[in-house]
Amino acid sequence: MHTIVIEPTENPKVMKFVADYNLIPGSLELDRNSDISEIPLAQEVFNYPFVERIFITANFVAVAKQDTVEWEHIAENLKNVIEDELLANPRIYLQKKKEMVQIYAEMTPNPNVMKFVSSKVLMEGFVEVKSRETSDGVPLAQAIFKDFDFAKEVFISDNFVAVTRDNSVEWHQVMMAVRGFIAEYLQSGGEISNVVAQKHESPVENIINREYTDNEQKISDILNEYVAPAVENDGGKISLIEYDEANKTAKMLLQGACSGCPSSTATLKGGIENILKQFVPDLVQHVEAVNG
Repeated sequence: MHTIVIEPTENPKVMKFVADYNLIPGSLELDRNSDISEIPLAQEVFNYPFVERIFITANFVAVAKQDTVEWEHIAENLKNVIEDELLANPRIYLQKKKEMVQIYAEMTPNPNVMKFVSSKVLMEGFVEVKSRETSDGVPLAQAIFKDFDFAKEVFISDNFVAVTRDNSVEWHQVMMAVRGFIAEYLQSGGEISNVVAQKHESPVENIINREYTDNEQKISDILNEYVAPAVENDGGKISLIEYDEANKTAKMLLQGACSGCPSSTATLKGGIENILKQFVPDLVQHVEAVNG
């Protein structure tokens, strides 16, 4: 425990409380109007109404008091308070507790691959590192390759890291070590990736991005030109997802703010259906909504 020595100064209103180590770089002068939300020691000392100012520099805390009390009655109390506070926050400022990162291991259908799932999101999308040689720009993968000779591939996505092993080990022999390593790496704020993450393709995106037939393309062009801008202004997105030629029905995918919005169905039936009937009456008579 750090001990505090009480030391008088030339000014009878000011007493120094000297520690056995340097408290802060620079200096800090505080009065009752200062922001002390991040300085627990100041909060505790200012709890004493007779304290006017606190000055902290090098290895001491200097306290200026009012004339209403004598040091002999209060110095020992202040010394104890300062000792307790330095024990809790040796560097004066509130030490923010690091958020603990929990990691658990999860088997995958591939016996060579183990998933290490994190309690916090690592990235939006994914990064795939297929070999040691291609790990540039992905510090987490580089660190795993450096520490574990058996690691062949690293796949980072959303809230997990999947590691592929070679045949020199079994997962039960090394799983705990890898789990501990990844947890410590993330806990200490290690960089995950400097490479732009790839986006997951949802099945819906695949449907939207498929090759349209000529008729579907005509419908889609009208949507893009006359409908999409207004929908996007409202934070939504509309796409032709299916076209039933026999019934002349166009099915629309509503995403973003439009998905599940009660007024979107009315918009479809009113505005969009009317526009399509007007421009391609031979193709579209009905419009249906599919929420994304």
